[in-house]
Amino acid sequence: MHLLLCKIVSLLFLCISFSDAESQDPLGEFCNKDTNISIEGKVSSNINNLLSELVTKTPSTGFLATTFGKEQDKVYGLAQCRGDVSTQDCSICIQDAAKQIRQQCPNQADARIWYDYCFLRYNNKTFAGQVDTSLGIFYFNVENVTDSETFNNKLGSLMDQIRAEAVVPKDEGLGKEKTKLSPFVTLYALVQCTRDLSEISCAQCLAISVSNFPTFCNNRKGCRVLYSSCYVRYELYPFFFPLDSNNTGASKKTTRAIIYP
Repeated sequence: MHLLLCKIVSLLFLCISFSDAESQDPLGEFCNKDTNISIEGKVSSNINNLLSELVTKTPSTGFLATTFGKEQDKVYGLAQCRGDVSTQDCSICIQDAAKQIRQQCPNQADARIWYDYCFLRYNNKTFAGQVDTSLGIFYFNVENVTDSETFNNKLGSLMDQIRAEAVVPKDEGLGKEKTKLSPFVTLYALVQCTRDLSEISCAQCLAISVSNFPTFCNNRKGCRVLYSSCYVRYELYPFFFPLDSNNTGASKKTTRAIIYP
């Protein structure tokens, strides 16, 4: 029965035609071992149906928060793509996320998965509108900048600017911009909140994210902070769309830390 269910789940997500766009590995995933369920139970079946809806409906707008099932078997789901990616790339990312999350967390009712282009989560308890910084994934460049004072001043100003953009309703939680550090070096930064958050909650989540910079990303050439409610990233090379042709050749070597509360 287990094998049959896995085959059904695989067919559910693999039967959708893929374009030539390249699939990417997840940046991280979380399977809450305190929410174990039977893979043959009703909750597990509802998760499969929930994921099918997220795969189908998320790409059209880049975001979907929905539910499936009733009463104690009800499950809640959310999927969101990075605000600058195409509908095609969004679709492929959500398909990958839905497939991988069930492979990685087959027996958990609370699971989350992060990709560069998208984020997906589900739970048997409601979470919409709540700031969730209970689990943090941090990527930081292994190299340091040379002029830390100038860099940190420019980074602080840029983060203030795009965080202000993200809480404007029309920007739907997204802020992205670049600034010159020198005639030959450009700093790129992007922040994004999940669209279920209010303006105040989005601002709170981004503030928590940026507050990690001195601990994990101090003077680093690049950094990513990933929470379940928001995402922050900066680099010395272009990474958001439309891509800037000014590639400084900065180091892209990173290391990862996963922090539990």
